[in-house]
Amino acid sequence: MSNNSNRSLDGPNIILSTPAQSRYIHPKRRIWPLVLLLILIHLSTVLYTLPLNRVIELRLCQTHYSVPNPEEKACKIDEVQRQLAWTQGIMETVLIVCDFVVTLPFGYVAEQWGVKAVLWCNLVPRIGMSVWAVVVGHFNHILPTQAIIAGPFLAVLGGECVLQSTVFTLTSAMASDYVDRAKYFSYISSTSYVVSFLGPTLASFTMSRNLWAPFCVTIVLLALAIPMIKLLPDNGLGPVRSIMAVEANETADEVGPLLRQSEDAPDHYSNAFDTRPSMLQRIISTVRKLVALINGRRNFQILLCSFFLTALASSDTKLLVQYISKRYDWTFAQAGYMLSAKAIVNFTLLAILVPRVVKSSASSKAVHGSEARLNYAGAQISILASVVGVLCVALAFKFWMLLAALMIYALGSALPIFTMSLVKSPLIALAHSDIQDFSIVMLTKTLGSLVGAPFMTVLWVRAIEIGGVGLGLPYFVSGVSVSCRAADIMYRADSAI
Repeated sequence: MSNNSNRSLDGPNIILSTPAQSRYIHPKRRIWPLVLLLILIHLSTVLYTLPLNRVIELRLCQTHYSVPNPEEKACKIDEVQRQLAWTQGIMETVLIVCDFVVTLPFGYVAEQWGVKAVLWCNLVPRIGMSVWAVVVGHFNHILPTQAIIAGPFLAVLGGECVLQSTVFTLTSAMASDYVDRAKYFSYISSTSYVVSFLGPTLASFTMSRNLWAPFCVTIVLLALAIPMIKLLPDNGLGPVRSIMAVEANETADEVGPLLRQSEDAPDHYSNAFDTRPSMLQRIISTVRKLVALINGRRNFQILLCSFFLTALASSDTKLLVQYISKRYDWTFAQAGYMLSAKAIVNFTLLAILVPRVVKSSASSKAVHGSEARLNYAGAQISILASVVGVLCVALAFKFWMLLAALMIYALGSALPIFTMSLVKSPLIALAHSDIQDFSIVMLTKTLGSLVGAPFMTVLWVRAIEIGGVGLGLPYFVSGVSVSCRAADIMYRADSAI
């Protein structure tokens, strides 16, 4: 790799890949605008997701009963719920596929126009899906219920994988050591759980007054996110190298090494022998580089397996509001309040307990590999808590049992902090590979979700047919088959250190 491609992210200072002189901005001043932006985006996602279930259910229920405004509790019959499960499963799968396909091309967008352009593009599908849900819900005499599936196709402008890959790379760039890195990851992760506490409550409150109010609030929040992106520091989010920019010089070497003009050649030959690679060539080169970064790195391969399995297992959380509503014959608004109770534990764990544990362990004199052991141990404990919690959710047949089960399940929410910190561990990371490693991780997690979305949908439809205790089928499979395997992988990796 040429020297130019090594201009990377060095400690708390970000070295820009442009000729302009880089300026230092303290990481804490850079992290908070990003945190506020994520709060707006995550809150809009929660406000969209919860009432979307009711919009689809209402349309299906109107068709089933041939009445304009059926009561919600009358819509909990198996036929309507199975159609709801299939529709939501298809929408989730389409969303993930479109997001996955455009992840690498958006690296090119980040290189050409800056990361802010990526973030602005990422807002378009989120606003568009909310508007489309309102349109489909209102024009029931013109548009069929299945028209709602068109919304997720907007994810070709970027989805969760594009967003999280950008966010985690930038967050890592702001940290000078693993303590700051874990703390910043905790801040970033806690935004989703703060929103998980406030979001369902706000969504439940607003949709109980008016079904369309949460979508309107969602559009307003995303509109506020547009100027928030402008507040982000340019040298923290501007021309930071994308995963494709890392490969630019290498691709030029592959495409035309014999056509490159010498320093003494006349200038009029430059246009005739232009060797700048095309977007497709750079994508192919990037894929090859990412594959090469995985080969030969056993600990990284083990970590990727864990990311894949946990992403697959966590696909059952998308069904949680439907599960609660169906099993306890609750409205979706009532189920939303239950999700807010779970998020209290999430926030306490991520924003207070875990950062303090990491900081206190780092204050003692650490030996080589001790940070990795701490992260492996934290990941194992988090996975085991998730296993116990998800099995309790599957078995809970009373309100108080479900509440206790969700509290246990929430204890596993610290997993991303430990696993993302492991990506930068000296025992796993390579020099100047942080951008590519985080991109590989996000692509792996997206693949896990891509497998998990249809898999959990099939299990949920089957669970509705079984009924009773069988409604917990997706959570039994998630806890026993998938999460236990992920815990075993992390244990083997820890023993190998």
